[in-house]
Amino acid sequence: MNGQPPTTSTRPARAPGAAGGFGLGVGRVLLVSRPALWVNTVGVLVTGVWLTGELFSASPALWALLAYLTLPFNLLIYGLNDLSDRAEDALSVRKGGWQGARLRDGEAGSLLGWTLALNVPFLLLLAALLPAGALAVLLLSAALFAGYSVPPLRFKARVLLDGLSNVAYALPLVLPALTLHRPVPWLALLALCAYSVGKHAFDAAQDVDGDREAGLVTTAVRLGVPGTARYALAWFVLAAALLWPLSRLSAAALLLVCGGMAVWLLRRPDVRTAARLYPLSILSPWVVGGVSGVQLVYLLVRGTF
Repeated sequence: MNGQPPTTSTRPARAPGAAGGFGLGVGRVLLVSRPALWVNTVGVLVTGVWLTGELFSASPALWALLAYLTLPFNLLIYGLNDLSDRAEDALSVRKGGWQGARLRDGEAGSLLGWTLALNVPFLLLLAALLPAGALAVLLLSAALFAGYSVPPLRFKARVLLDGLSNVAYALPLVLPALTLHRPVPWLALLALCAYSVGKHAFDAAQDVDGDREAGLVTTAVRLGVPGTARYALAWFVLAAALLWPLSRLSAAALLLVCGGMAVWLLRRPDVRTAARLYPLSILSPWVVGGVSGVQLVYLLVRGTF
């Protein structure tokens, strides 16, 4: 004690969420990672395990991959996207809920801190566990997702590259084969790549007006809603054709669900129809993946795969 009266700090208090580092709450971080879409990463990896001929694997590398492709990897995908799209998201009526967060003032630094803290340690661990080929594919997938959102590449604002870069969603399919030194399922990979490009275009149709207003020239903006519906349909047909030799039932499910969505949008080619069909698009990986997964599990249990 020096006998001086206590001083009162004149620094302004920080607003909630304004701090850098980890000021963002866990619930908010989960919202940014869009748990409804985790099936696009986790489901693909699990399907890849089944395509190696195993129902489960005791490989520590695959279990680490499974954990990484939940919150950390999806925070990389959607966190970077939300950081780069703050201006566009402010104009989007569908952001701010389960379809994606609308970042508040001061949350950017905290979100970036969470993204780095959850991804860097996992990537270092996986670098020690994975064979070189598997690690290269994982890093390529992460780089494509980062390039989709982050300048100067920002594939999202580049015609054709916005959808083609979404093959990143398909790449985890081959990680189990590369990790366990099994044959790579090339035909299934190509089918999933085609599906991913088509689905990106279809989902972007609902954002045509908002992206155009924000000055973004995407494939969907360039083609318009009718052209985007035709473009997506062509990719869905290609995906089904590639799946046909592997599973006619899976190919038929993809055509029925995804092709049906594109045809519906083509019949009523406007942004409102695209927005109404979006929940079905979210469910499409569950439906098509479920049909394929049940077949794979059945064949594996019978020992006939």
